[in-house]
Amino acid sequence: MKISLTLGPKYFTPYQTRWKDDPARLRICVKSRQVGMSYVDAYDSVLKAAIKHGRDVWVMSRDEVQAHQYFLHCKRWARILKYAATDFGEQIFTMANGKPVKVSVLTFASGASIYTLSSNPDAIVGKSGHVKLDEFALHKDQRTLYAVAKPVIQWGGTLSIISTHRGIGTVFNQILRDIKERQNRMGWSLHEIPIETAVAQGLVQKINAATGANDTPEEWMARQHAECIDEEQWKQEYCCVPADESAAFITHQMITASEDLNLQLLTFDQLISALNHNLDLNHFLSGHPLPSDGRGIKGEGHQSIHQSTNPSIQPVLYLGMDVARKRNLCVIDVGEKIGDVVWDRLRIELHDKPFSEIKANLYPLLRLPQLHRACIDASGLGTQLAEEAKDCFGWKVEPITFTAPLKEELAFGLRRDFEDCRLRLVRDDKLRADLRGLKKLVTPSGNIRFAGEADDSHCDRTWAKALRQYAARNLPEVGAMVG
Repeated sequence: MKISLTLGPKYFTPYQTRWKDDPARLRICVKSRQVGMSYVDAYDSVLKAAIKHGRDVWVMSRDEVQAHQYFLHCKRWARILKYAATDFGEQIFTMANGKPVKVSVLTFASGASIYTLSSNPDAIVGKSGHVKLDEFALHKDQRTLYAVAKPVIQWGGTLSIISTHRGIGTVFNQILRDIKERQNRMGWSLHEIPIETAVAQGLVQKINAATGANDTPEEWMARQHAECIDEEQWKQEYCCVPADESAAFITHQMITASEDLNLQLLTFDQLISALNHNLDLNHFLSGHPLPSDGRGIKGEGHQSIHQSTNPSIQPVLYLGMDVARKRNLCVIDVGEKIGDVVWDRLRIELHDKPFSEIKANLYPLLRLPQLHRACIDASGLGTQLAEEAKDCFGWKVEPITFTAPLKEELAFGLRRDFEDCRLRLVRDDKLRADLRGLKKLVTPSGNIRFAGEADDSHCDRTWAKALRQYAARNLPEVGAMVG
């Protein structure tokens, strides 16, 4: 079914126009970040639902925030195109397994609706109409989502997939390889929009008009490239080149599966306030501010920690610390263990700071009664710091000397925790780049060593997290790996 379109260059770039005018039953788009494809696809969804004999459109976004943004685009296009539409807002659907799912619903006079929701394959089982899979490569279970989405279009709908790459091992990349290397047996209509294409076809002019900026395309491109953490991020997120998972010790899939979109890191003051008020640390994620003591808790000066009178909500904290002074980052990583899963809670990054300032950040954390164990890098510059911390805090602190066998144990232990889903991460590009930067190398003699490169770190965030996970995983033994 080809839909006649009325809006032109004022609204759309050439690559957006090609997408909205494409009548193919199966469409797939590999794209750079933030080039306006959700914007134009929402227009396409409105037309598909609002025309006479229109069909329902099911839009599966990577999370609730993206689903809501897509829904707002749809409402805007309905107003511009003057289609009568009723916003039923957020509804709760009960799936076949009895679990509720949030769905935003926009219904047109045609009787068809647009449903936007986060990616839960069970939510569209038994449905019919058009299906849109937005940022498909970021979905945790792409194979199941595709398997469930495909039958939805059986009675005349279309399937559209839009995504940026997330490694070479995704189902999304598998489909692209089938198109390019295996004669496109499924019959996809392929759209490729790397950043160079988007800029050449007017993206920067659109951005300038929306923001009031006056960038030239060359200036804008140079800034986007410079602001990427590393070259892998630039190539994958902007140039449509998937990262090679075979070179990475921790894959994109492992990281994505462990990320929690609602998780945020606490500051030290927020952590202390939550502990003082007997709050579950997840209270901070609810959108309500933590109470403030008004005492300006800072550094080593804070000696008094109020104990919780309710042991049932006392968190169990673990700390890992990678020590550095000038060239690399000194990173303190604190997590809370709930069951057998460790959740990111606080991360302190220090660069070119004196040891007195490093201690002023570390010692208040070590004093917390809720902190059960800390593993501190005792190699090189960290030797004295770790030894002094152990002298002050005794059994709570374990100095860890980075020998080759121990680094191997830490690295493989961290990867096992990823594979077993035993940690929850904040979504953080710098952390992701650090984790991806860790490389396993095999020497000519068959020994394993680890190396890592990131623009602002030598995988210091990774090693701090590996030490934290080791602390949470292993009970201290007398004389075990103590520097």
